[in-house]
Amino acid sequence: MKKVICYGDSNTFGYNPADSSTFYKNTRWTSLLQKKLGSDYEVVNEGMCDRTGFVDNPKGFLFSAQRHFPKMLSKADSVDFLILALGTNDLQFQYGISFNAIEKGLETLINIAQTKAKKIIIIPPVILDEKILEGAFNFQFDVSSIVKSRKAGRIFRQLANIYHCELFDINKFTSPSALDGLHYDENSHKIIAEKIFNLIKQ
Repeated sequence: MKKVICYGDSNTFGYNPADSSTFYKNTRWTSLLQKKLGSDYEVVNEGMCDRTGFVDNPKGFLFSAQRHFPKMLSKADSVDFLILALGTNDLQFQYGISFNAIEKGLETLINIAQTKAKKIIIIPPVILDEKILEGAFNFQFDVSSIVKSRKAGRIFRQLANIYHCELFDINKFTSPSALDGLHYDENSHKIIAEKIFNLIKQ
């Protein structure tokens, strides 16, 4: 059986922008991916709401990928596909993250992933919708966050080329819900599952 680990934040976990609940198993993209791939694959959802990829999160160990990811991966058996979907929460204005810090942080995670995973798929941060400035997460994200979200993808693209990772840019296929400008709705989860399924089967 092939193993697929999906390591990310709330959009991997399955946060529902409509009511702040969690999407059920038949809705979130990781579960839809499992159904599409079938019994020959095991899809593991390692998503966590508010997880940062490149800065230390004050919420602690589970929320800081730089600390949690190496521990999690060291306990995993052979990993056929590792999907890294991080970086959006790092754009919160409280962190004031630089593009250099994003690059170094992502490079660190890729190097760790390469010790265990046969194939790595990296997903750039969500390009934030301006509706986020009016929604429930405007206490975390501001205009600078939106600007950085539009430019961060080039760093992911560059490192994907350098380290021979697959780049899957969700932003080319769908956008976050206008309800909060940050999270994907049910239809977007279907699109993401379909696109990643095709990528894995290639």
